[in-house]
Amino acid sequence: MAKIAFILLCHKDPEAIIRQAGQLTAAGDFISIHFDGRVPAAAYQQIREALATNPNVTFAGRRIKCGWGEWSLVKATLQAVQAALDAFPQATHFYLLSGDCMAVKSAVYAHDFLDANDVDYIESVDFFESGWIKTGMTEERLIYRYWFNERTQKSLYHWSLWTQRRLGLRREIPADLQMMIGSQWWCLRRRTIEAVMEFTVKRPDVMRFFRTTWIPDETFFQTLVRHLVPEMQIRSRTLTFLMFTDYGIPVTFHNDHYDLLLGQDYLFARKISPEALELKSRLGVLYASDRNDFKISNEGRRLFEFLTGRGRIGRRFAPRFWESEASVGRERELLIVTAKKWHVAKRLVASIRAHTDIPCIDYLFNEESTPLPDLGGIQATLSKRTRHRRALMRMLFDYYQTNRLLICLDTGSLDLMQDFYSDRSTTRLLEIDCDFTEDYLIGHARRVGFAGEQTSPEAMAQLLPTIRYDVMHESDRIRDAGFPLFQRIRQSAPLAENAREVAAFLAVSEDAARAIADTPYLFAD
Repeated sequence: MAKIAFILLCHKDPEAIIRQAGQLTAAGDFISIHFDGRVPAAAYQQIREALATNPNVTFAGRRIKCGWGEWSLVKATLQAVQAALDAFPQATHFYLLSGDCMAVKSAVYAHDFLDANDVDYIESVDFFESGWIKTGMTEERLIYRYWFNERTQKSLYHWSLWTQRRLGLRREIPADLQMMIGSQWWCLRRRTIEAVMEFTVKRPDVMRFFRTTWIPDETFFQTLVRHLVPEMQIRSRTLTFLMFTDYGIPVTFHNDHYDLLLGQDYLFARKISPEALELKSRLGVLYASDRNDFKISNEGRRLFEFLTGRGRIGRRFAPRFWESEASVGRERELLIVTAKKWHVAKRLVASIRAHTDIPCIDYLFNEESTPLPDLGGIQATLSKRTRHRRALMRMLFDYYQTNRLLICLDTGSLDLMQDFYSDRSTTRLLEIDCDFTEDYLIGHARRVGFAGEQTSPEAMAQLLPTIRYDVMHESDRIRDAGFPLFQRIRQSAPLAENAREVAAFLAVSEDAARAIADTPYLFAD
């Protein structure tokens, strides 16, 4: 059975570290602690004294003063790893944690998980090709040397980098290494850790290279493990669940995140709020339990993006300078059908095609797969269609040789509606107001990734009111926009009323409008 030696990097809150060590070792696992050398010795001594009688606890042989982005973080990790190798020969796996991490599964589940596959878990993707680095320097992290910390020695840091660039002091990457990058939080098998430690002794040239690399905790183990271990024995993922905001700040978890964390396909989570005492207590009890019935839904990231995105509703697309004078055309008429239930809108549009000669296109700005003619590549992706929306519409009018064209938009696409209404062309809008049952909203949550088949009823009950309100809010925003030439058909309205709205929208005869409004199973889910 798997025995885990946790490698704990920490720098604050001695009481929390003591509790964390006690909880993790209570299940028979081990822990090796590195407490930042910048912290006063009294705090470190408090931890040592409290854990002195616990045989499953050891400490790094030397306390390193750690700084963000520095080699010191890797050095501290290696110190703690060596201490764990020496103290715990029974350990089969080594799991890197921080003081802000806590288990979100039981020890029984974690051991069974690791026993199921003889592999290493470390996010390890190509440094240059993966696009893992979203902002800031890429190649410069490797080809220049870093002796100063950007946060604490900003002037020296930038002067050193500027000087190397000015003088062309680029260095070579070790020729036999494929540089990799990924999250610093890994779980490695004992033989992998031993191979890494042996490599650090045999290859002083590689060690010199990484000592002056910028943010080496994201590249050192990721590169060496990929160099030393066959690819089929590596799972390129972390077992620690963590999320980041739009600004690159780690998301902090609080007391009400318990059910969400248990539903993720991870063994630990980072970062747990220091104030989330109830959450910490519940997770501590969980790790020591025999529970093994976790329902994995894995909706955490999508749910976070959805809920935080509600605060950003209403942003317009920034105008592009090459489109500032663009127009669909003064003499043209654009008809827009909008509905949250896309299948309902598509049924109505299919009926419009059958009863009129108006060219109709489904959700071209919402669905990548919507069939479109070849327009020279502008139609290739959703981002291109949206970025060049007026140019795209002009080309579609020209392609179909018509002055009337109908498209479908999601009710959340208010920005697009406003943009088309601001054009010199005539724009008409028909909203389809559907009823939303609880079963439909649950299916919608699963289709878009807010929930999974294993999402607990409690979590779903918390999510559904938000989704229902979001759908209603989108419809309210459309009506509040005050669009002229706006019609609306409703699932609950009589056929005659809906037929009048369709006739006004399409400018067709009453018979044709009635046939369209009476489309069989129009509102069926």
